[in-house]
Amino acid sequence: MATTISTVAARDKLKVRREPYWTRISAGCQLGYRKMSTSAPGTWVAKYRDAETGHRDKRSLGAFADLTASLRYDAAKRAAEGWFAHLGKGGTAEAITVKAACKNYVQHVRDTRGDKPADDLDMRFKRWIYGDSLAGTELGKLTKTKVEAWRKALAKTPVVINRDKRVEPVTRPRAASSVNRDISALRAVLNYAHDAGQVTSDLAWRVALRPTKNADGRRDVYLDLKERRSFASKASPDLALLLRGLSLVPLRPGALAALTVGSFDKRLGVLTIGQDKAGKDRRIKLPEATAAFFAEQVENKLPKAPLFAQTSGKAWNKDDWKGPIKAAAASAELSPNTTAYTLRHSVITDLVTGGLDLLTVAQLSGTSVVMIERHYGHLRADHAAAALAALVI
Repeated sequence: MATTISTVAARDKLKVRREPYWTRISAGCQLGYRKMSTSAPGTWVAKYRDAETGHRDKRSLGAFADLTASLRYDAAKRAAEGWFAHLGKGGTAEAITVKAACKNYVQHVRDTRGDKPADDLDMRFKRWIYGDSLAGTELGKLTKTKVEAWRKALAKTPVVINRDKRVEPVTRPRAASSVNRDISALRAVLNYAHDAGQVTSDLAWRVALRPTKNADGRRDVYLDLKERRSFASKASPDLALLLRGLSLVPLRPGALAALTVGSFDKRLGVLTIGQDKAGKDRRIKLPEATAAFFAEQVENKLPKAPLFAQTSGKAWNKDDWKGPIKAAAASAELSPNTTAYTLRHSVITDLVTGGLDLLTVAQLSGTSVVMIERHYGHLRADHAAAALAALVI
């Protein structure tokens, strides 16, 4: 039986009982008020019945104790109507928080793409989301304002350059490209939840998590063959081998460092790159001279050993090579902005200006044609202009 629960006076007159007092909002949709004590504020619940299937769902809405008593009915009614609309659009009845959605997405990536990308996402979420108030927000209660506030806080968080806890941390402002990478992870989570019916509108993040255009910019440090040789010659013997490898194939530094001896088929001269950012394995047939260099690296090593190892036998990682690379670049009198990634950029540049089609360059590099076109398409234009200039009579 419907009972008046819209006013404070009406609710005060109600008897204490476990069963909520219900009032009809619309067909199949009811709002309830549970009064368990005369001293504490009651709690609000919503009840929904699907007209087609007859399936029923119930959801607790809370006490709204942070509001004055006269405002609680309207707040509960708005919350209930939002839930009814969500169910009416085919949404799930379960209330999912942002943190739970992140964990669901990590598991999805682990099942479909493997542990490495899943672990990377999980670390990213632990760093930027799980400790934030956004984590406990239900997907249906996300607002553009909340998402924008999270993004602005992320952008203002400086990047720690050195990770040695024994010294004072060195920081720099967070680049727009870094923010793009982090917000893209959350955007993927929310889109996945949207597809699963856990939230029925993407208005909260559609614009708020839109990436900053041209944040990456062009890679402007280029090393020619002579400079690459000088770079490697100034490095320690173990690092020099890694730098030579980066100068021979257009791989991301992390992807090359992750290769094992088993990644190279000496008989066929084929290099198999793991999932990397491309999301799946890819194979590269190496030219004879390059294959010979890789064959030297696998000689007398076990299949699971790092293809490029430090003198200690440990595989390289960015924290290990960052300092030595800066020192080698300085010794070779190269740009102070020279990094391991500079070699990948230089190799891709040579492939593009050498006339290799962008699809093949993208496949070798483990990225998309769109990304190659965005960062290196101007080189093809310059190349075409030079070719046209040669036609002048």
